[in-house]
Amino acid sequence: MARPQMLKLPEVLAELDMSRAAFYRMRARGKAPKLIKLPNGQVRVRRADLDAWWADCEVSAA
Repeated sequence: MARPQMLKLPEVLAELDMSRAAFYRMRARGKAPKLIKLPNGQVRVRRADLDAWWADCEVSAA
């Protein structure tokens, strides 16, 4: 079974066209995609989680 694609935070920020500060403000309000914190302190976002979050945003905006 293939491992899920994991995106680095700068990749996610580029896709969202958002600053790191704005992303963390959104995360503090519980409105950001789920993050995975690695043992070395870095964070990743699963591609599937980001896609699901995008889909939820589209439904919420309609």
